[in-house]
Amino acid sequence: MVRADVLLVSLGSTAGLRAADAELAASLGRAGARGAVATAAPQPRVRTLALTDLLWARAARAAALRGLRAHDPRAVLYSTTTAALLWPQPGAIRFDALAAATRPGRHGLWQRPREARRLAEASLLVPWSAAALDGAPDDLPGVLAVPVPVEPSGLGEPWALRDLAAVTYAADPEKKGLDRVLRAWAAVRREGETLVVAGLDPERLPAPPAGVEVAGRLGRDAYRALLRRARVFVCAPRREDHGIAQLEALADGCVLVTTPAPGPYLALPMARELDARLVTDELGPALRAALDDPAPRYQERAIPLLAPLTRAAVDRVVALDLLPRLLG
Repeated sequence: MVRADVLLVSLGSTAGLRAADAELAASLGRAGARGAVATAAPQPRVRTLALTDLLWARAARAAALRGLRAHDPRAVLYSTTTAALLWPQPGAIRFDALAAATRPGRHGLWQRPREARRLAEASLLVPWSAAALDGAPDDLPGVLAVPVPVEPSGLGEPWALRDLAAVTYAADPEKKGLDRVLRAWAAVRREGETLVVAGLDPERLPAPPAGVEVAGRLGRDAYRALLRRARVFVCAPRREDHGIAQLEALADGCVLVTTPAPGPYLALPMARELDARLVTDELGPALRAALDDPAPRYQERAIPLLAPLTRAAVDRVVALDLLPRLLG
């Protein structure tokens, strides 16, 4: 058996987490590491967040045990604090947000104290961004922020020639504020304009309002192709733990309309810098401004804001900083 350098224990409970873990595994490989990935088995939907996290933490522990036996890694990197809650062996922890911030009250009754212990025991904390540390204790071990790469997915039509007015992503319609998006769209939509809802099973919205289409759960290539056709990406998250969908929309040339949601929302300061009118709880007027009067050179000005998130930039952090710190 060839010993692995790094075992990545992937929770994989959402499409975004699966994509982020695949990117990190590939980046470790490009840095010369012998990597292995152990992915938690899919879990059923249950009614409470506390039980949801318990099921996924148990699945991650089982995956970690399999990976440890199969690969005898020099280092273990758990992707999300949930994956680390029941870890069989200490390691580093990568996360987009902490249960301390996302699991208030009874929702995080058992997760928050255990997470605090795991953060203190970890060999290294690897947040997606510095803002992801919200809710962490002050006396942390080593911290290294490693972003998730976001790049343009291809050549889209010039903005003015795009055939879709707007796209939103609503895999979790309550968290992503789909109700608020649909109300705003109904109030300001003009004849011939279409809002496409991606990430939502069609049966969750069986009778879409006028001017709304439900694309369902798309593969990544199909989803990014949809973004390249859209002029606006609109969202109204009640909390945003990172916002990969918004970053991808900016990378593919969309104008971003969003509510000023709490959380480590990486695209939020970018959206404010690009056009502060479009960061508001008044989504209707912001949608019309984005469609009818976008800020000059919006897409061009977004490029340097996204530069630290390119694959090449992230590869440098992984090769020069992350891998040496994981392997000692």
